[in-house]
Amino acid sequence: MTTTLDTETRPEALADKPPGLRVEDVEYQRQGGRAVLARVYRPAGTGPYPAVVQVHGGAWVHKDRTDNDFIARAFAESGILVASVDFRMPPEAPYPASIADINLATRWLKARARTYGSRPDWVGTFGTSSGGHQVLLAAMRADDPRYAALPLAEASQTDAPPPDARVAFVISGWGVLDPLLRYHLAKKAGNAELLEHHHAFWGDEAAMSEGSPPAILDRGEKVTLPPALVFGGDADEWVPVETMHRLVNGWKKAGGEVELELYRGANHGFMTGKPDAPYAKPAIERMKTFIRKHTG
Repeated sequence: MTTTLDTETRPEALADKPPGLRVEDVEYQRQGGRAVLARVYRPAGTGPYPAVVQVHGGAWVHKDRTDNDFIARAFAESGILVASVDFRMPPEAPYPASIADINLATRWLKARARTYGSRPDWVGTFGTSSGGHQVLLAAMRADDPRYAALPLAEASQTDAPPPDARVAFVISGWGVLDPLLRYHLAKKAGNAELLEHHHAFWGDEAAMSEGSPPAILDRGEKVTLPPALVFGGDADEWVPVETMHRLVNGWKKAGGEVELELYRGANHGFMTGKPDAPYAKPAIERMKTFIRKHTG
């Protein structure tokens, strides 16, 4: 099911911003008879375009596919297809349901890639805050049976085997890289609301450690490591710079390619809902460059 929301024409578009942007809600799966939607931002023209599954933040329990709309539009206006997805959250479903939804959304977009003017091998993921954590976890464990448990109803566009959830790249923006560390920081700060969110999604500290990308790398687990861009503020109260370096160093040690970008003075709020933040435009341009670098 597809619902077209709007079509925009921008005559003033620059060379890398073709005029015309189509935004539509598309059902990518059903849960208990309920449609779970992706908001697809389709660039003008025929492509082929890089493609991104965008995963919203919200402490694993809040927000929806409309989060980061201005980022999705900036991508699409420059010729990058975006599917910003809803997924199950507490109280409906705790971990790992959302990761299974992200895994399915990735396979779904790869199956539809050519219809949307992209290519299956040009599909990557991008997330912010708790979404920045989830895209890393989903990319690292693309073949995990727990995460890949949902069947893909979408028929493949070729006679090839159904697509897997491996991605061409992954971008984590101010991601909650280590959930267990953030939990301890919230305890120290006396942030009862944030602790409640952790309990609702993770259940216990053992699950937080099991689903922590830096801890996974520290443990030497066998994982998939697509090219990664990790960025955030050097004043992030929930994700210390040391944690970012821990993830990056572990990624490199395990043989993966990863880039780290820090923005001076930015806290964990970063540019959520703030397209005019001083680091918003540079961060968006940095992401666009990274995506194009890894999509031919």
